[in-house]
Amino acid sequence: MLEKNINEIREQEKVKVTVEIFGSTYSLKTTSDPDKVIRLARFVDGQLNKLAKENPGLPLLKIAVLAALNLAEEYSKLSDDYTELMKMIKAETK
Repeated sequence: MLEKNINEIREQEKVKVTVEIFGSTYSLKTTSDPDKVIRLARFVDGQLNKLAKENPGLPLLKIAVLAALNLAEEYSKLSDDYTELMKMIKAETK
């Protein structure tokens, strides 16, 4: 019963956000800040459009995979930088 009530509360907190990515419209339900979701969608759209311009004729699926790999690489670099920074902070506080 408690789990059902928690799920109902979570569902009520969700906001519908409509975004356009690479010419397709997506209606998303999110508990995140809608403005943030829109910014992220614009970023992804920009990445896809950039790759499409750089690689004319490349199928959409391949463009999407390349974009995903580029974003994963960027995330990995940022994660590594964060880990290194945290190590440096811990070393300074000892």
